[in-house]
Amino acid sequence: MHSIERPSDTETYRKVVGRFATGVVIVTTRLGDVDHAMTVNSFTSVSLDPLLVLFCAEKVARFHDAVIEAGVWGVSVLPASMEDASRFFAHRGRPLNGQLQRRPHHRGESGVALFDEAIATVECLTTAVHDGGDHSIVVGGVTGLGTPSDGAPLLYHEGQYKTL
Repeated sequence: MHSIERPSDTETYRKVVGRFATGVVIVTTRLGDVDHAMTVNSFTSVSLDPLLVLFCAEKVARFHDAVIEAGVWGVSVLPASMEDASRFFAHRGRPLNGQLQRRPHHRGESGVALFDEAIATVECLTTAVHDGGDHSIVVGGVTGLGTPSDGAPLLYHEGQYKTL
């Protein structure tokens, strides 16, 4: 392993990496009888054989421990029409009870919530968790796929929501 020199200017770092446009997803999990959800823009495809995807979860977020313990999770790729949902699920400290009642959703085969308005859905079983500094890199084997609706994707670029 190589030692990494850390730039001291985190504001410049945020500006630089913020120029990479990303899609926006809500990742969900279910621990016991409680649903957990979090807005994420660090989601990507990893492998075709086997089918793997990953997302990054901030270690201090309550979602982090829930998704690690549950071992199953769902991804709802957001259309532009779900910007308000993205903002809601990005808000720290919101009540867990009833948080999914704001949007139509269904349960995947693993029991996780998937949003009906999503332009794509992915269900996963955690296969690995890697340290990523203040985040964990959660890798999942794909167990289910769907395209519940059509629409322009919601994007995040330079600290703002955008659409195609």
